[in-house]
Amino acid sequence: MTVLAHAGAGSATLPLAGVALLVAGYLLAVSRDRRGWRRRRTVAWLAGCAVLAVALGPLAGGPGDPRVHMAQHLLLGMAAPLALALGAPVTLLLRVAPPPVGRRVGRLLRARPVHLLAHPVTAALLTTGGLALVLLTPLYAAAERNPVLHHALHAHYLAAGYLFAWAVAGPDPAPRRPGVVVRGGALLGAAAGHAVLAKYLYAHAATLPPGLPDRDVAALRSAARLMYYGGDVAELLFATALFAAWYHRRRPRRPQPVDAGPSRPGAARQPARR
Repeated sequence: MTVLAHAGAGSATLPLAGVALLVAGYLLAVSRDRRGWRRRRTVAWLAGCAVLAVALGPLAGGPGDPRVHMAQHLLLGMAAPLALALGAPVTLLLRVAPPPVGRRVGRLLRARPVHLLAHPVTAALLTTGGLALVLLTPLYAAAERNPVLHHALHAHYLAAGYLFAWAVAGPDPAPRRPGVVVRGGALLGAAAGHAVLAKYLYAHAATLPPGLPDRDVAALRSAARLMYYGGDVAELLFATALFAAWYHRRRPRRPQPVDAGPSRPGAARQPARR
């Protein structure tokens, strides 16, 4: 969920090309859906890609400021994954893919490792726990010196954030997905862990993250505040998506009108045939 190292403009070219492929692939699939794809899903996906582009482009080319890194954390690990998950890419793939591909995707979704990873509690541990591992160990400082580790952390946090968004509030199919109580509990647990970590970093800005050669305590405390309050906003968006999906599933559907053909006098008095 966090971007940890300053990268030059050249190193941002490959991630931005990946974002462009995500946009092109999704729009191509939408154009092939003969049943008509919901516009709000497309808007959500494009919004997520736009957030990714900002985090991997302008912010990645900025100075090595912990406040910039924390802004990237909020965009890459929380805002972008939620928007991408609301785009329902798996559902779109199942609608346009050939039947053999759809069957393979279905088998993958039913696999036990996927069930374990897609459980909201597991996904919450991967997102919050992964962030804590980086910020409380020398990984943060190592990523500032190693571009390969820097991009690997990008990929890990984005993937963990998407997995959490899919498990908690995503509209895509997830076999054996727990009910709203379990998912809401996982969201509350992740929010609490995020808040505790932000407060701990604020209180120990003189020593955390460890291994930094140049330490700006004031900037690190500002980054911790951004993590605390920005995380609250992102988690509120997650909760809104979760309960909106729950309400939509529980809302009774309107009965569709039945075309009974031309009416005949006295037809309403005839007994129904068994």
